[in-house]
Amino acid sequence: MSTPSHAVWAPTAVGQSSHAGSGPAILALARQGLRDARTRTLAFAYLFAIYAYIQPAGFRHAYPTVAERMQFVKSFAGNDALRLFYGYPYNAVSVGGYSAWRVGGTLAIAAAVFGVLAAVRALRTEEETGRAELVLAGAVGRTGVYMAALAAIAIQIAVLWAGESIGFVLGGLPTGEAAYLALATASVTAVFAGLGAVASQLAPTRRGAIEVGSGAVCVFWAMRVIADTSSGAGWLRWLTPLGWAEQLRPFAGAQPLILLLPVAATVVLATLAGRIAARRDIGTGVLPARDSAEPNLRLLGSPAAQALRAERGSLIAWACGVGAFGLILGMLSASISSAGITKGMREELAKVGAGSIATPSGYIAFAFLFFILAVSLFVCAQIAAVRREESEQRLETLLALPVGRQRWLAGRLGLASAAAVGLSLLAAVFTWAGAASQGVSISLADMLEAGANCLPVALLFGGLAALAFALVPRASVGIAYGLVTVAFLWQLVGSLLGVPRWLVQATPFAHVGLVPAQSFRAGAAGIMLAIACAAALAALWAFRRRDLEGV
Repeated sequence: MSTPSHAVWAPTAVGQSSHAGSGPAILALARQGLRDARTRTLAFAYLFAIYAYIQPAGFRHAYPTVAERMQFVKSFAGNDALRLFYGYPYNAVSVGGYSAWRVGGTLAIAAAVFGVLAAVRALRTEEETGRAELVLAGAVGRTGVYMAALAAIAIQIAVLWAGESIGFVLGGLPTGEAAYLALATASVTAVFAGLGAVASQLAPTRRGAIEVGSGAVCVFWAMRVIADTSSGAGWLRWLTPLGWAEQLRPFAGAQPLILLLPVAATVVLATLAGRIAARRDIGTGVLPARDSAEPNLRLLGSPAAQALRAERGSLIAWACGVGAFGLILGMLSASISSAGITKGMREELAKVGAGSIATPSGYIAFAFLFFILAVSLFVCAQIAAVRREESEQRLETLLALPVGRQRWLAGRLGLASAAAVGLSLLAAVFTWAGAASQGVSISLADMLEAGANCLPVALLFGGLAALAFALVPRASVGIAYGLVTVAFLWQLVGSLLGVPRWLVQATPFAHVGLVPAQSFRAGAAGIMLAIACAAALAALWAFRRRDLEGV
């Protein structure tokens, strides 16, 4: 659908800016927003519930006695390298305190991402597709549309809170404390939904809004990491919503008054976004759009080059994030050598997916599991970009040229694979540089092998995602991210549940050697790459034979 002229719609928007519309119409819009977001919301709620259940249940199974839990806390509490992933453990000796520590370090990041995505989907995406203009042509004004979007987002956050609370309760935590711990995570979602709402007003496109919101997630996460790992930098927790969630201290001397900070921040951000929305034209943003710049024909000579041009901003962002994380990871690896982890303790740590982390190389090897996750998610993001090309009908225009379907999809898959290789090697080089700067003896060749170790799993998920795109395009993005997320979580916590070994081995992550502490598993890597190639070839064949599908 072509984008309507801003000049035509601007007077309508201004005229309706003070008219909210009837209550039933706003409620109908909120219900529609919930329906549009139901798949993502239910998927996140399910994952939150499972992750919340596994933490207390797994901790009881891995550390049944108080003495074992005290030894666990002694080994972890003073280790900066381990706090990089999970934050500061205020009371990890208790089941509830351990659960709060693990949730605060990992699930809070997922909550922040969900908040950004929910806001951008409800606001900027509706404008970019032209649906917001159709709604504004009726009886509901801009204020009403905005309030309906906020109401839908609030209900989505409530669903996540309920799912997480239920997971904690089923895991054996007290109901009240479980609800409070889930509320700490929900507070992060609310603040980042406000940031996503502001980003939707600043950026003129959905992609731009997501990039702005994702950048905010990275900045606030980095502040949390610095606060938890650097001596004298604890004050930074008060400047980041992720730090506020830690300071709520569930199961460790709760401080509910701190909830005023995320509440105030959410109100301020939502109000600011609403005021900006009421004063700008529909389909525009505060920042200038690219289509207003001078024509630039670079990287338009082929479908693959055009894809590189379209994705270069995302590629730069991913490269910066991976490089920065690798540098921090390498620098912190030096602190692991004095952790004082006994042999028995190392065996217990293996139960929570930590593997052998008693040395800098072992810690780096375990940490590279997260790089494997990151590269896998990157490949899925590239498949999601492929799907957007089709759903937004840009692909129809491209295929009207002398460009074949298989050539186009092969080019996109080639770009995703090449970028995955680049990110993996970048992670290896920057991690090596960070470790070398702290005097850690680890060779660049070993680190490059660790980087290459990221590729079999990432390309496997990329091939499966491409096949899902070719067969079920509308569900392909959810399938891609869902497979990666479930597989990774199962690798981290499956052994905690005491399930049979063959079931724990069901995830591809379980068949990755922890390079450089372990040897590269060439056989498993070859099988995964073969499956990836077969899936990609099947995707090319299936895509050629199906119709293009819109939103």
